[in-house]
Amino acid sequence: MKYGLPVTLSTLLLPAVFAATAEQWRTRSIYQLITDRFALPAGANRNACNVEDRTWCGGTWSTIRENLDYIQNAGFTAIWISPINQNHEGERPYWGDAYHGYWIADATQLNARFGTEDELKALISEVHNRNMYIMIDVVVNNVMATSTTPDYSKYMFKDPSLYHPYCPIQWGNPESEQNCWMGDDKVPLPDLDTNNPTVIATYKTWIKDLVSKYNIDGLRIDAAKHVQASFWPEFCASAGVFCMGEVFSSDVGGAAQYQGPLDSVLNFPMQNALVRAFSSSGEKNIGAIPSVLDESKQKFRDITVLGNFLENQDMGRWASFSSDMQTTHNAMTFNFMSDGIPVVYYGQEQGFASASDPYNREPLWPSGYALTYTYNITSQLNQLRNHLIRNSDWLSSSVQVLTTNEIGIAIKKGNAISVMTNIGSSPRNDVRVTVQSPFSSSTTLTNIFTCEEFTVNSGASFDITYGNGGQPAVLVPRDSLSGSGLCSASI
Repeated sequence: MKYGLPVTLSTLLLPAVFAATAEQWRTRSIYQLITDRFALPAGANRNACNVEDRTWCGGTWSTIRENLDYIQNAGFTAIWISPINQNHEGERPYWGDAYHGYWIADATQLNARFGTEDELKALISEVHNRNMYIMIDVVVNNVMATSTTPDYSKYMFKDPSLYHPYCPIQWGNPESEQNCWMGDDKVPLPDLDTNNPTVIATYKTWIKDLVSKYNIDGLRIDAAKHVQASFWPEFCASAGVFCMGEVFSSDVGGAAQYQGPLDSVLNFPMQNALVRAFSSSGEKNIGAIPSVLDESKQKFRDITVLGNFLENQDMGRWASFSSDMQTTHNAMTFNFMSDGIPVVYYGQEQGFASASDPYNREPLWPSGYALTYTYNITSQLNQLRNHLIRNSDWLSSSVQVLTTNEIGIAIKKGNAISVMTNIGSSPRNDVRVTVQSPFSSSTTLTNIFTCEEFTVNSGASFDITYGNGGQPAVLVPRDSLSGSGLCSASI
């Protein structure tokens, strides 16, 4: 399957260096997908995937490989795929089948539903041929069972003494969250004792072998906060690649304690701030963004490698609670143009608006892989970000807040100024964001989305007005676009 936008990243950045470090991942943007729901084989029934059935719909590693153009043409330089290891097999569990990949059985085996060893290697080889990285989701905290007294012989760890005794989690109690079982009494998730020396040693060998065998570039670690932080340094050192953990918390301090043990975490605190600032159904509190940003700079070791996202497989789509797509565009502009690694969950670029599990794990193919307005905005943001990384000190520059008011915020990173608003798509002639520019007067700035030009006035400021609605603006000096392919700049 081929798509209409040109591939502009064939010579992006450095030559491909795999088993990638945090420094190398900092240059990337990530497209997250669920293997079962991204693409179907030729000839498959494209109307047979009912998300309420909670069962397999037919996506595989091969169908990802066959449709990488769609991802690369949007400018992404990495993909994150769902867990590759064997999941529950046998009697259908109460909550449906393990199509999502998170219900681990024997982690030493691959998930045959998604393909063979050769097909996984072919996918990763093609990703690398495109100078892209691949991130694999791994589940370390637990396995999956259908009762609280499972048959442990089917798991990688077969000795029951290597698991914590069953207890339901008392949420908010860190010790309970790390030692008790996730899931519920219908589909419990037996919790590994990751303080046990045998578990530690076995996991270190397992992850080293997995990364080496499949030439994996990075790991996304599921439920990272449910494992004691001291486990992660040795595990990630054995992996030898970038480790980004899921620490599901909007509290900056709670999330920040896991950076150090891990290279990075997904930036739940900022995602929460973006919801508060931009969503049409929220409080429209722009001040939440600089507040979280300031605290993050103080408490995280390195915010430039945090995973910036709006949606994922565990929460309702952005558009499920903020139906005006301009709010999506403004929030995602912040994620791309501030410090951190942008992560886009498949379907965001299509404006999917479903609520939580299982609806937010819908198939992508009914969209026809359309080049929607949001897809094109995503492509433009990637195109500019990749260009700035390649041609300036943008990546090493720290994001600064230039101004905020009740309807907008302007930030600067490198030589790019981004202005975001929460007013939505309706025209507003009564509001504006006045930006104090760090550039000298008479500097011409180009908005990459509209190609409109702004001239900095003698007071070193300029205004963003909203007579055409609340579109985001990303402005860079006109000569900085040379070679970007944006706004008729020479290619």
